[in-house]
Amino acid sequence: MNFVTPEIAWAPLTPILIVLGAAAAGVLVESFIKTPATRRVVQLWLSGAALLAALVAVVVQWGGLEGAAGTVVMSGKITVDLQSLAWQLMLLIFAVLSVLLFASKTSDNEESFTALGSVAPGSVEEKLARRAGLQVTEVFPLALFAVGGMMLFTCVTDLIFLFVALELFSLPLYILVALARRRRLLSQEAALKYFLLGAFSSAIFLFGAALVYGATTQIDVAFIGIAIEIVDGRDGMLLLGAVMVIVGLMFKIGAAPFHSWVPDVYQGAPTPVTAFMGAATKAAATAALIRVMYLAFYPLEWELSWMFWAVAILSMALGTVLALVQTDIKRMLAYSAVAHAGFILVAFAGLEAEALAALPFYLLTYGLATIGAFAIITQVRERAEDGGVGAEAVRLGQWAGLGKRSPLLAGAMALFLLSFAGIPLTAGFIGKFEVFSAAVAGGAWILVLIAVIASAVAAFFYVRLIVLMFFTDVPEGAEDSIAVGNEPLSRVVIYLTAIAILVLGILPSGVLELFQESAVFLVIGG
Repeated sequence: MNFVTPEIAWAPLTPILIVLGAAAAGVLVESFIKTPATRRVVQLWLSGAALLAALVAVVVQWGGLEGAAGTVVMSGKITVDLQSLAWQLMLLIFAVLSVLLFASKTSDNEESFTALGSVAPGSVEEKLARRAGLQVTEVFPLALFAVGGMMLFTCVTDLIFLFVALELFSLPLYILVALARRRRLLSQEAALKYFLLGAFSSAIFLFGAALVYGATTQIDVAFIGIAIEIVDGRDGMLLLGAVMVIVGLMFKIGAAPFHSWVPDVYQGAPTPVTAFMGAATKAAATAALIRVMYLAFYPLEWELSWMFWAVAILSMALGTVLALVQTDIKRMLAYSAVAHAGFILVAFAGLEAEALAALPFYLLTYGLATIGAFAIITQVRERAEDGGVGAEAVRLGQWAGLGKRSPLLAGAMALFLLSFAGIPLTAGFIGKFEVFSAAVAGGAWILVLIAVIASAVAAFFYVRLIVLMFFTDVPEGAEDSIAVGNEPLSRVVIYLTAIAILVLGILPSGVLELFQESAVFLVIGG
């Protein structure tokens, strides 16, 4: 028996290989550089250089694919086309901004991550680690592994390989969530919930893929779409498998009723990790859901439409109502994320071609606003008893009068909140308009009407925070209880995202044309 060596076109995978290669190099850095401060600097520069190099590689590949269809890699397991490159470009932008947040420190030289993640919160070992100046610098290679897995997630066209990519970016996130410097027990509880629920969702996805294979004898998404057209007598197994695969992906988007991890993880995770997850995880999961629905399960559009309608309506209603009653700003944004998951799923109504351009634009605008909003949260902190900087001020009442303390921060936060609400002249308005237009093109005008009502109600809790910041005075005697940071890296992220939200809201045509150009698949299924 002669073994034929497989031929793999490595060049199309260059951006992913750069990111994963840098992540592996970061693990070696952890092993060989002993000084925490030096190791942190090396990890930051290594991560930043790798992400920027991958960004350049994606742009070069995009130019090379003009007029061409794309590249099928590993016998159809991976498809590098303009659709996947658009999502990879977005993920790398989110990753660069998030790494800057990972590296930011307060005026007291305190970072967002614990000094030693392997010890019990409040233990003697943790206190000694802080005094010794230890730092958990492995957060940088963990973030790179997550980014690499997400990039792979956007271009995989095989259900089993999709599961591998899912685990590749999920496992580092489970660890990152548990590494908060303050509120450690809350952080570890959030990580445990995320891990357990993530394991269940992965098992559901894998079981669904097995059922789909049993019904069609295919695991390639394009061939599944073709096999569904001719398969006979296995409708029950096929539908159950399709529903379970979609549920596994909806869990990562954070749609209700698969959202129970979202508020706890958003609240308990280190805020830079929350920003990264809120932007990048939603984008990667949406990219995979698009490829699965448009290629594999397109022939089942009628049978599965009830699921998208039900989940979209439940997500918008539940996210909006529960966000109204929150007093913690991170939990408020978490339930807001659940509502936005519903807006994302609205675009899947009818599986229209317009959604292929609308969804990337919506996720770009939402991701930028999310990273910017959580970057601001890292700058608004409680004043410690010794006069230093304490934990983040996450109670809504603590944001009263922020407009007088720091007009720039409050103004940027107001801009992000208005973008979430979909107010005109912000990027969020254009994003929602594109998503709703795609749904109307699919005949789902009733779903769009519900989404518009949900957006109007959601505007209340966004405007409530704006009123607190600009039109509410600081409670008497609490003038010195809040410290507003001025950390350069965080400020860079805030200003860049704020400018992007304004530009995309006023002049969106260039980016929209870019996504419209990418709204095509190399491999076409059923």
